[in-house]
Amino acid sequence: MQDFALNAGNAKKEAGFTLVELIVAVFVLSVGFIAIGSMQIGSVKGNSTANGITQGTTWAENQVERLIELAYDDPLLADTDGDGTNQDADSDGQDDNGGNFGLDDITAATADNSLTVGDYTVLWNVAENVVVNNTKTVNIVVIWMDLGTQNSVTLQRVIPRII
Repeated sequence: MQDFALNAGNAKKEAGFTLVELIVAVFVLSVGFIAIGSMQIGSVKGNSTANGITQGTTWAENQVERLIELAYDDPLLADTDGDGTNQDADSDGQDDNGGNFGLDDITAATADNSLTVGDYTVLWNVAENVVVNNTKTVNIVVIWMDLGTQNSVTLQRVIPRII
């Protein structure tokens, strides 16, 4: 009988969690879940950006491969707007018209050539005899939108005239 009374007294001392302790525990748990959620959102955005860069670079490399297979005088390797041809009359490696030999044109209206593949716009500009005579410098720019921001990848290739 005495054991029963002793155990009943101990049960009254062990009251469990109070409401305040429960609210604090739920708050701490909620803050942890919010932190995990924001990390997941950041991870998804980072993966989306990396995917865009990878695809943009792939399209640029693909275009480089297509262009280097063409004949030196192919129309796709022509400086159609003339801003990269004969711009270095004194052969000092500097564009005499103050530009970048037309290699920095990054819109479909100003680039020498362009094509659209899905969400990606591939532009390329050609400059003749820049750096070395009997070569064409081709600057390939791939532009796309990702999460409301315009992104781009640029590759440059010098194509020699093979005689």
